Amino acid sequence: MHWPQVELARRLRQRRLAGAARLRYIGPMLFTVPSNQIERLAPHRLSDELERGQVVYFATCPLRLPDDADLTFLRSDIAQYLLRKNVSYYPDANRLTGIKADPTVIARAMSILKTYSEHLQTFLRGVMPAFMRGARLGTSSYRPLQERGRNLKPHASNELVHVDAGAYGATHGDRILRFFTNVNPTEDRVWMSKGCFIDLYRRHAKLAGIDAEARVGVEEKWVDRAYSGFVRAASKVLPLASVIDSSPYDRTMRKFHNYMKDTPRFQRDTEGQVQMIFKPYSSWMVLTDAVSHACISGQHAFVDTFLVPLANCRLRQLAPYEILRASAPFAAAER
Repeated sequence: MHWPQVELARRLRQRRLAGAARLRYIGPMLFTVPSNQIERLAPHRLSDELERGQVVYFATCPLRLPDDADLTFLRSDIAQYLLRKNVSYYPDANRLTGIKADPTVIARAMSILKTYSEHLQTFLRGVMPAFMRGARLGTSSYRPLQERGRNLKPHASNELVHVDAGAYGATHGDRILRFFTNVNPTEDRVWMSKGCFIDLYRRHAKLAGIDAEARVGVEEKWVDRAYSGFVRAASKVLPLASVIDSSPYDRTMRKFHNYMKDTPRFQRDTEGQVQMIFKPYSSWMVLTDAVSHACISGQHAFVDTFLVPLANCRLRQLAPYEILRASAPFAAAER
């Protein structure tokens, strides 16, 4: 590639990133939604706030929760059956993972999570119809354990600040939306964040080895598309096979995720650091691929994970995929 093309690519990359920065991208901060205002919101209001890097917060859970008997069952009885840190319902496979118990216990836990998730999907499609069009539920999970002081390996720890990557296989640039509800009747759930993806990328991309000089690209080649096609075909027979899917974008995001969790200096850095407190029976939702986060304390929470098509984003230039694509070496000149 000749020098004029290289220089053109560099200037176009700078222009793209500057365009993203001009938007009101000041998060992460809590965007609080009063219960009596939910039905009055414009159809794009909440999704726009999510795309700007806001944590959308509901002081009271906006959907019907399981009854007291079911919540007591989850909080008091399920721990004795745990095999993993989460109890997760996979709708594609109609399967529950994370516990080993007799069929009646498994059926009850699955029914609780499935019903809660159905109520949540109805709510989200009502308040964000365009954003949720074609969105796919990955899992509906219950987190029964205290997050504070678990001394897990870094990649498994929720206490270390990170951005999410490769939810249940590959996202191919689609957004990871997570909706949380604190069902602990007495204890807050406490989060820490160090800022949004665009700011973290500017400060840490080189150290993480995902900057333009590292020749990182996110656009898929024929071999990537062929592999993903094979996985999709296999998933029709074995739904959980989708977890082995991959893409250049997802591998880059995984590398950044691992850098954050593996780097004590990053974890100690207080630049952009924000603490958020979520009261009992409150809910919040966030695009966790773009908002860094860690849960530093809290026990008993529902977590539902959705993959939202990138095409649904109105502020697409703020999506991690577009930020990485804009920063890829020579990407603009080659198109």
